[in-house]
Amino acid sequence: MIVGVPRPFTAAVPDEAIADLRARLAMTRWPEKETVDDWDQGVPLAYAKELAEWWRTEHDWRACEAALNAWPHYLVEVDGLDIHMIHVRSDNPAARPLILTHGWPGSVLEFLDVIPALSADFHLVIPSLPGYGFSGKPTKSGWSVDHIATAWDALMRSLGYPRYFAQGGDWGSAVTTAIGEQNLGGCAGIHVNMIVARPTPEMMASMTPEEMRALARLGWYREKDTGYSIAQKTRPQTLGYGLADSPAGQMAWIVEKFHGWTDCGHAPPANQPGHSVGGHPERALSRAKMLDTVSLYWFTNSAASSARLYWHSFGRFAEGTVEIPAGCSLFPWEIMQMSRRMAETRYRNISYWNELPAGGHFAAMEQPDLFASEVKAAFATMSL
Repeated sequence: MIVGVPRPFTAAVPDEAIADLRARLAMTRWPEKETVDDWDQGVPLAYAKELAEWWRTEHDWRACEAALNAWPHYLVEVDGLDIHMIHVRSDNPAARPLILTHGWPGSVLEFLDVIPALSADFHLVIPSLPGYGFSGKPTKSGWSVDHIATAWDALMRSLGYPRYFAQGGDWGSAVTTAIGEQNLGGCAGIHVNMIVARPTPEMMASMTPEEMRALARLGWYREKDTGYSIAQKTRPQTLGYGLADSPAGQMAWIVEKFHGWTDCGHAPPANQPGHSVGGHPERALSRAKMLDTVSLYWFTNSAASSARLYWHSFGRFAEGTVEIPAGCSLFPWEIMQMSRRMAETRYRNISYWNELPAGGHFAAMEQPDLFASEVKAAFATMSL
């Protein structure tokens, strides 16, 4: 796989694009109010209006841009496609290379708060997935999880890192796991904060109470929260027309996940373990952080291009096994809650396992100190 020479990049959204966003928000045509008093039908109308108005009048994209540009950015052509990355070389002479991969609806913004802590021990490569953020948008099919994993391996080697570690959550977990599965000789170990595996029939017949509660949450996800994934898996292009044209629609599409997947004060009722009720996304993430992410999707017009990863690879999440060392950190409000014995059906050499007291799917943003500590602890059990 051919990798080009990295070119310096600076995030710079034109003033006209910000003005256009504000004008579109002012012209939003809203639906009627939901017929329930919670989030069961999606983002409540009152909160959607409040958040959209704050986005229009208060949100400071330039502050987000400045936070991004505080770190070195590059574009590098990998297999014919421009890939955006943040590349931070550590001052520590003993630092080891680490590639961090985000997911959906995430971005490199997820990792900004952990760069200072992690760069003390690691040379960090933080790419935007193909079709996400400032990376190029594939014009042909083929950029699956497996292809991205091979591309990331080629990228790390091209940067002068013949041996490295890999970390990821959500799609980043799938890509990181695929790097481990492929085991092309460069990756010395992986760490994931979304653990996906297939329990054996014997495990299903002898589940512990903790495993039953975890599977109940997964059952709730499958019953109530998979509409987005089915749409993105089957018709990403059709979905893209609406999200590319309506910032309020793009906002609601993403913020719904900041509610359902974060540790934001949900209280599962006794008769429906795993079901998310109550809670508010701003208990886990500030509205500025949420809208930074939404803005990045909006300004890069990446609703359809990011969704195509589901079309390519959604069924790929639980396939294959990893033989190289793996670290697993389980945050309590992650979508999938695999027990260690379940995880071991896929990750055959778990060198680090920990279950955390707080945090959810967006662990690096929700709990940056915990996340950074977990990454360090996991890779402390591995050697290059």
